[in-house]
Amino acid sequence: MNCRSAVVLVLGVALLGACAHPPPTHVSTLLERVMPVQVLLLGEQHDAPEHQALQRDVVQTLAARGQLGALVMEMAEQGHQTAGLPTNASEARVREALNWTDQGGWPWPVYSAVVMAAVRAGVPVLGGDLPRSQMKVAMANAALEGRIGSAGLQEQRQGIREGHCDLLPESQIAPMTRIQLARDDTMARTVVAAVEKAGAGKTVVLVAGNGHVRRDLGVPLYLPKELTHRVVMAQAGSATTAPPADAVWPTPPLPPRDHCAELRQQFKR
Repeated sequence: MNCRSAVVLVLGVALLGACAHPPPTHVSTLLERVMPVQVLLLGEQHDAPEHQALQRDVVQTLAARGQLGALVMEMAEQGHQTAGLPTNASEARVREALNWTDQGGWPWPVYSAVVMAAVRAGVPVLGGDLPRSQMKVAMANAALEGRIGSAGLQEQRQGIREGHCDLLPESQIAPMTRIQLARDDTMARTVVAAVEKAGAGKTVVLVAGNGHVRRDLGVPLYLPKELTHRVVMAQAGSATTAPPADAVWPTPPLPPRDHCAELRQQFKR
């Protein structure tokens, strides 16, 4: 794909050409479409390096413009942040502040560039995910299901089934879905607090998986209606339907990978 590709409309959604390292002109094109906005939700496929490269470039560009209010990461738990760290803080100090361990399923080398781009700019990085200590309570909280319509709830439940390759017993579907709903709610509350603290004229960026930023199912459902926000989904491969987003950043398809085979091995262990 040519690095100078232009913005085009596909299925009514803004589709932006991309390369492995999108140049500033492409980020500017993206931001021209979605800005100004109080919250920018950047969705990703976690194993697509081009998506983390886009996040880094967006953070750097907004920071250089003086528009970045905070960076919220799905990959760290709510309650952990880098506020107060100097701009020259080491990666070790940043990881400690965010309580970031590779054992949590988020390899630091994958996300270090986007996190450190914010730290170097003097912008706070906030953990946005539901703390593990609260997951058991969330699993038993049926009230969470009332925050989303019945159709959305059924789609979330089906997503849990398919995401776990139909390996979960049916009794676990509802509790696991509640965790998903609680995670979206927690990220939304973290974003709202960050917007209030950042003040007028600033944009808070949320980095999360595409499923969490979907307009019809994810974090946007939990944001106040008066809070302006836009959703950008980075997508590896071709889209067959219009994604529930304001813009899509397409990247080359990923090599075939049998996630279900890997999950079956984990279940055996």
